[in-house]
Amino acid sequence: MSLALVHSRALDALRSPPVTVEVHLANGLPSVTLVGLADTEVKEARERVRAALQTSGLQWPANRRITVNLAPADLPKESGRFDLPIAIGILAASGQLDADKLDAFEFAGELSLAGELRPVRGALAMALAAAHEGREARRAMVLPADSAAQAARVAGVRVLAAAHLLDVVRALQPGDAAEPLPPARPLDDDTPPQRPDLRDVKGQAGAKRALEIAAAGGHGVLMVGPPGSGKSMLAQRFASLLPPLTHDEAIESAALLSLTAHGAAQRWGERPFRAPHHSASAPALVGGGSPPRPGEISLAHHGVLFLDELPEYPRSALEALREPLETGRVTISRAARQSDFPARFQLVAAMNPCPCGHLGSLLQSCRCTPDEAARYQGRLSGPLLDRIDLQVEVPTVPLAALSNAPDGEPSAAVAARAAAARERALRRQGVLNHALAGEALERHAALDAAGAKLLEGAAQRLGWSARGYHRTLRVARSIADLAGSEAITPAALAEAIQYRRLLVTR
Repeated sequence: MSLALVHSRALDALRSPPVTVEVHLANGLPSVTLVGLADTEVKEARERVRAALQTSGLQWPANRRITVNLAPADLPKESGRFDLPIAIGILAASGQLDADKLDAFEFAGELSLAGELRPVRGALAMALAAAHEGREARRAMVLPADSAAQAARVAGVRVLAAAHLLDVVRALQPGDAAEPLPPARPLDDDTPPQRPDLRDVKGQAGAKRALEIAAAGGHGVLMVGPPGSGKSMLAQRFASLLPPLTHDEAIESAALLSLTAHGAAQRWGERPFRAPHHSASAPALVGGGSPPRPGEISLAHHGVLFLDELPEYPRSALEALREPLETGRVTISRAARQSDFPARFQLVAAMNPCPCGHLGSLLQSCRCTPDEAARYQGRLSGPLLDRIDLQVEVPTVPLAALSNAPDGEPSAAVAARAAAARERALRRQGVLNHALAGEALERHAALDAAGAKLLEGAAQRLGWSARGYHRTLRVARSIADLAGSEAITPAALAEAIQYRRLLVTR
């Protein structure tokens, strides 16, 4: 047979469209031609496949003209995932495999020169795409062992693991000579994660309370305080206050992480915690490149994005966060294509109040002029601050109080209260409080006459926008849920109001 068709998949953001690898052998001068909008990594497969076949003891078609077409032709193809399907296509077209068996499989894998199979990016995205399709979902996926362990998490798809090209070749031999590939098994990584505990932070009751409210309602937090006051310690322990991911959330989070060069490195079911350096660019935060790759906000999907030294980030990077904070998605547009990534994360940010960091400190005097402090705080735009629900001051704890302070409350106790409040909100309205909008917000966060007058008065005095008004209402709803109250009490509303007073430049 001089023509073979092999099934595989490309990556397009979080989608994984099917690709047919067509291999044709013809008489003529020996050559390998690869077409189908392949980038440099794919074109280099010619040399990897040739060496892998020869070192594995398989026959490279001599004195034949080999044409490889990756269809559809208008879909960009990248990475070394097509090494294995190209090698299988050449072997099938030259009669070394049973070509009739190829339609039952999808192949993806990078080949070493010795024929070993190396992991590929996006294994989970490929399995999810196959599970959501009809006829193609009946095909078994043949992947390198590490990638197969990731893809095996997806229900409804049969995933087979292979460590070497020869393993695949033996499985595709005709008749009884075939040696089936073993089914892939998910990695056994269900050990609870060892996260830093909130009990390590002494003092800072106000900041801890704000983090508890944030965990209960899914709100974003900005902590403002001098250096060494514990802002980073608090942020690093925030993930320990959140409940474990559900199975669907874990699949979606791991699928996004599998698109990166490091793959799905986190423990299964563990909420992501991303803490990029303040030198990160806008594409690093929101995604970009060609082809587009997810940024930090998408890699923090269903988890925590910690931005320390918030005013030090480039202005363009911070402004790019505004839309994802509202919508939970980011769309990356390029001249020839558009990619969409989910980005529903909880923002935890920290900053100093001024360049020297000691504005308002009782322990050290500030060396900054009022103009310098105002310019420093002015690096954060009003529209961005308006989208952060909770702003809390984290003052310096005196050394005497620090040494004599007892251990704080453990994360498990705070997490239990936050989980109960989240469950109360989900039973009542189906979403967490930060996502309440429109008619649902009016119904589930209704105020009595006194509460409405209190909130309207605060909004007028502090100059809030309509967004700030509604976000304060959502925070008050979370505080009431923590207290087990069906109605938003005046005390809950007053506490919610105080978490937006740091918006005023001091």
